[in-house]
Amino acid sequence: MLVGAFIVRIPAPGWRPEGYTPPVVEQKLITRSDVYVYDALKTPQFWCIWVVLCVNVTAGIGVLSQASAMSQEMFPGRITAAAAGGFVGLLSLFNMGGRFVWASLSDHLGRRNTYFIFFALGFVLYSLVPYFGSTDNLALFILCFCIILSMYGGGFATVPAYLRDMFGTRYVGAIHGLLITAWSVAGVLGPVLVNYIRQYQIDIGVPKAQAYNITMYIMAGLLVIGLIANFMIKAVDDRHHMDLETADDVIGVG
Repeated sequence: MLVGAFIVRIPAPGWRPEGYTPPVVEQKLITRSDVYVYDALKTPQFWCIWVVLCVNVTAGIGVLSQASAMSQEMFPGRITAAAAGGFVGLLSLFNMGGRFVWASLSDHLGRRNTYFIFFALGFVLYSLVPYFGSTDNLALFILCFCIILSMYGGGFATVPAYLRDMFGTRYVGAIHGLLITAWSVAGVLGPVLVNYIRQYQIDIGVPKAQAYNITMYIMAGLLVIGLIANFMIKAVDDRHHMDLETADDVIGVG
């Protein structure tokens, strides 16, 4: 990070790589203007994206935090502690790979469409996990969570571009910093949901192999909330855009 801080430079206004052609996708959701960082907080788009990120991370990090125990308890006798560790490592690889794959796809699909896939597909996968556990289908269980974790990582990698599309490039770093509070909330909410609901299920006599079923359905329900928030995102109203004079005043020019 220190090396990066020395290397990174702000490009000249209007600079583009040689031969660069902007992708033609969801142009109505891509602004050509900039929104001041604190004005972005006044827009419904910021808070909708905040909910989108929070829900996506809550669902993903909740699973990742309990992946080892979950796999052993849902498949007792088939998943050893060592195999569960390997499962967590596999999920981490999909988490990392999803950041490259989904973020790249979003350049062609559009950010809102990409998150639509995250939530719609995630809803189906979370809903299927209890079934695959009850039928002892280990392969499909693993496949479900690999895809889910790829979308968890993809959500992180795609959201900065989503913010750029909504609010322009000038203050996207600062706006992203404010949005990351959604990650903080999700980092507590996800593991707490999984842990407490699991323990409650066990306390009322539910077998450990089925103790995660309600949690998976709750996660699927959270993704529906994210789907609605994502659907509500429209282009930022022009009144929030900075004109040239305002931009110069903010950065101390002129």
